[in-house]
Amino acid sequence: MNKKIVGAALGLAVLAVSSVASAEVNLAVGVGIPVGVYAPPPPVYVAPPVAYGPAPVAVAYGGYREYDERDAWRARREWREHEWRREHWREQQWREHARWGY
Repeated sequence: MNKKIVGAALGLAVLAVSSVASAEVNLAVGVGIPVGVYAPPPPVYVAPPVAYGPAPVAVAYGGYREYDERDAWRARREWREHEWRREHWREQQWREHARWGY
């Protein structure tokens, strides 16, 4: 019984505070009886029409392959061989013309 009195007092205090805080307070009590319910019809999904067009054109590119580490290694090796041959030729020319004093 004591809990009911405390609950009622708390409810009245909340109503009193809300009426003091606002100049216009409207209190509405609704009873769970619906008068008229409007529900929109569910949406209807229609598949788009099928459109036939020309077949896609196949394009082929020849001679393309992916660059990988082996290509880089091969390029470095060829460059080193080229430089070695060039230095070897220069050294040979140097020796043939007796620039070292032999």
